[in-house]
Amino acid sequence: MRRPRAPGPGGVPDELEFATKPRLAERMIAAALDAGVAASWVTGDEAYGQDPHLRAGLEARRIGYVLAVACTTRVRINHGRTPVPAQVVVDRLPASAWHRQSAGAGAKGPRYYDWAWVYIGDDDHRHLLVRRNPSTHELAFYLCWSPAPVALSELVRVAGVRWSIEECFQAAKGQTGLDHYQVRQWNSWHRHITLAMLALAFLTVVAASAAPDCPAESNNHARSGDPIALTVPEIRHLLGTIFKPSTVSPARLLHWSAWRRQHQATARRSHYRRRLATTPFST
Repeated sequence: MRRPRAPGPGGVPDELEFATKPRLAERMIAAALDAGVAASWVTGDEAYGQDPHLRAGLEARRIGYVLAVACTTRVRINHGRTPVPAQVVVDRLPASAWHRQSAGAGAKGPRYYDWAWVYIGDDDHRHLLVRRNPSTHELAFYLCWSPAPVALSELVRVAGVRWSIEECFQAAKGQTGLDHYQVRQWNSWHRHITLAMLALAFLTVVAASAAPDCPAESNNHARSGDPIALTVPEIRHLLGTIFKPSTVSPARLLHWSAWRRQHQATARRSHYRRRLATTPFST
């Protein structure tokens, strides 16, 4: 009887092979879609946007994407006849091609950028999306594809979703210790990561359950006087204080939380009003 092969260094199973980030992403997306997870868009940074195999796989599954790419990426304009670097396309854009839109709400107000989009390829499903910082004029480039024609505002929205993903990683590291491990074994690492993600999921569900219903209008924070909703850090702080021996009563603890969130709401309202007052709009 043949004995099973021993795991490799660190306990990594021998049957596992190296895979790049785009390949790992492709497998994870396929597994999620095959499991019935509903998704219409994929967004990511240059590590994923520069991979043509990943983009082709998403198109084959009819999943739209807004993926960051380098300024040197060559795109095809003039109905797909002329390949040029993305930076050259931007240099030829007239001033009227830029539209100021928000990529979503940030900590200090709407995140307004100037956006331009250009049809690439030979149909109306592919775009080069360009983001320009109004202050620094720094540019960011995105390759976009959608199974059906979409508006510029939809591509901007998807591009802005990446900020929430980065925020999620930061919350996992800061609140549940996602990166606070010193293990060197395969099983130990997986146990730590799984526990950290489970803790973050629990805190996120509690925060979502406690969040009050609010208008969908993005600039509502500029007018509302309500305290900010319970956040993941706030819930973690409250739970830690409750389960740790303390001379502070639960009523006192909740009063202090409400007072702090009210002052945070005041600061946020001021940030939003200043941002909205100084940001010109274009369509």
